[in-house]
Amino acid sequence: MVTVTSETTVRRTSAGMRSLLWAAGALVALAGFQLFVFTERTDRYFAWTIDRPLTAAFLGAAYWSSLAIEWTAARRRMWADARIAVPTAFTFTFLTFVATMLHIDRFHLGSEFETATRAVTWIWIAVYTTVPVMMAVLAVRQWRAPGADPARVARLPVWLRWLLVNQAVLLAAVGIVLLVDPEQTGLRWPWELTPLTARAIGAWVFSLGVAAAHAAWENDAVRLRPAGAAYLAFGLLQLLALARYPGDMSWTGVAGIGYLAFLASALLVGATTWWLGRRHGG
Repeated sequence: MVTVTSETTVRRTSAGMRSLLWAAGALVALAGFQLFVFTERTDRYFAWTIDRPLTAAFLGAAYWSSLAIEWTAARRRMWADARIAVPTAFTFTFLTFVATMLHIDRFHLGSEFETATRAVTWIWIAVYTTVPVMMAVLAVRQWRAPGADPARVARLPVWLRWLLVNQAVLLAAVGIVLLVDPEQTGLRWPWELTPLTARAIGAWVFSLGVAAAHAAWENDAVRLRPAGAAYLAFGLLQLLALARYPGDMSWTGVAGIGYLAFLASALLVGATTWWLGRRHGG
C-alpha cells in the first residue's frame, strides 16, 4: 500500500464502484423489508420459506445493517474510506450464491407458487449471480486506479484492534463450520436451523469475520466509519429481533450466551469506531 505524499494524489472511489454500492444498498434494503417486516410470510414474499421467525428476523436485521455499510461507503470519495465495504460484500454475495445453488430445490420456482413469488425468487438468483462478478471486476479496476492512500489519522486503540482480530478468527471459524457442515452445526446454533438457513447465516457470519479482519488491518477509525455504522445497526437490530421472538432463542446454553456476548462486542466496536471517526472529522 502506497501512502500519499506531497507528490502523489489520493486514489478516489470510482463512479462505477459508488453506483454499485448504491444499488446493492437498495437491494439489501428490500431484502431486509421482506424478512424483518414480513417475517412470518416468507412463503409468499421471499425466495424460500423460512419456518422459524427468529431466523427470518436475523437475516432481515443483517440485510438492513449491511445497508449502513454500503450506503455510507458509497458516499465516501476517497477509496481508503470506502473500501471496507467491498471485500465483505463480495464475500457475502459469493457465499450466498453457493448456498443458493446447493439448495436450489428449496426455492420458490415451481408452478405451485404465485407469479409474484416466483418473480422474487428469480430476482434473487439474478442478483447473486451477477453482483459478485460485477463487484470483482470493479474492485480490480479500483485497485489498479492511479493514486495512493492518505496517511492514517485515527489509529485504533490496541484493545479495540485486538478485539477485532479475535472477532475475525472466531467469526471465520463459526462461519466455515456453518457452511461446510450445516446439518450438525445448525443444531448447535442458539436456535434450530435447517441446512439452508445454516448456510445462509454462515455466509453472514463468515463475511462479518472478513469485515473484522479488514477493520483491524485498516487500523483507522476514519476509514472504518461505514463499518462502525453497520456494527451498531447489526447489534441493535439483532437485539430487536430477539425481543420480538424470545421463545425461539436458547438463552441459557453456551451458544446463546456466546451469541449475546458477540452482540455486546459488536455494539462496543461500532460505537467506539463511529465516535473515534467522528472525533477526527471522518
